[in-house]
Amino acid sequence: MRKLFTSESVTEGHPDKVCDLISDSILDAYLEQDENSRVACETVASKGEIIVTGEITSNGIVDIEKIVRNTLKEIGYDNEKTDIDYRTCKVHINISKQSEDIALGVDNALETKMKEDGIEGAGDQGLMFGFAVDETEELMPLPISLAHKLSRRLTLVRKEGILDYLRPDGKTQVTVEYKKNVPYRIDTVVVSTQHKEDVPLEKIREDILKEVIEKVIPEELLDNNTKFFINPTGRFVIGGPLGDSGLTGRKIIADTYGGYSRHGGGAFSGKDPTKVDRSAAYMARFIAKNIVANGFAKKCEIQLSYAIGVAKPISIYVETFGTNTIPEEDIANKIYKIFDLTPDGIIKFLDLKKPIYKLTTNYGHFGKENLPWEKIISMK
Repeated sequence: MRKLFTSESVTEGHPDKVCDLISDSILDAYLEQDENSRVACETVASKGEIIVTGEITSNGIVDIEKIVRNTLKEIGYDNEKTDIDYRTCKVHINISKQSEDIALGVDNALETKMKEDGIEGAGDQGLMFGFAVDETEELMPLPISLAHKLSRRLTLVRKEGILDYLRPDGKTQVTVEYKKNVPYRIDTVVVSTQHKEDVPLEKIREDILKEVIEKVIPEELLDNNTKFFINPTGRFVIGGPLGDSGLTGRKIIADTYGGYSRHGGGAFSGKDPTKVDRSAAYMARFIAKNIVANGFAKKCEIQLSYAIGVAKPISIYVETFGTNTIPEEDIANKIYKIFDLTPDGIIKFLDLKKPIYKLTTNYGHFGKENLPWEKIISMK
């Protein structure tokens, strides 16, 4: 049976990703000074201004405005007429400390309220999903894997001057045709990229096809019926926060599995690892990936759920979509036996107090070999 599935990615200059990167850069700055920093940092980007808000409790002292401007400069935003200028934009900061009510549950879990030495409880209630599938070397779904690679390449050709007329904002999209649940071919590729005003559309389309699409998409997956839409509106000069407002946490599907797997709803960027929205999603990915890597299934989805102030997960759910080689009950038992899924256990196992979060922000939080939740261990 023929099926089509589509996933999208965005470049680091997309307004929402600008906000994600600023939030994660602030988080890393606090963790560098105080590994126990509690950070829930939100960023808003709009015409000519950046707003940073949220709750931060830390012994670190961070120049947030400097981080904002340096992040915009790093992305490549230096023109207020077409997007935003790191030198002249307004920066508003409204930060308070973490709520004492939330801190009460995080600092000392319900299970250990009566003990002298408590363990950390979950920073919020919620449900998180992890996923892996053997479609790619990194055990990610093919559509989101290719979409991220296109976005990364789009940024690279801009920053390295290969296509020096490009600006930071951009989006990609890949539609994969499946036969019997196996990737068969690429049906459609969409690339929309911000550019300088005086560049002909024909040149943009020719260059993007040659320097981006053909460098990323495997030739054997393309055929005469593959469709390419490059800047389909015909013009993309105004972009970034001038073209559209941005907000931390609005690209959660691109951050995870491109819609191929379910999502619990929580965003990642700007949150320290006591927030299970982030840390438990990373752990769920680690477990799902290792279930596939260890040969227990070809496709695996894990759900973890938590209650605020309670350390242990309320539930663990395993779904292998009929691809399992051992009973799912046995897989679940292995998870319970091998892993400490309390927030404190996850933080220690994945070493999440280090300032690693800028590495996660762009081109997906999963599928990158240098991140701790992507490591493969033996579960046998």
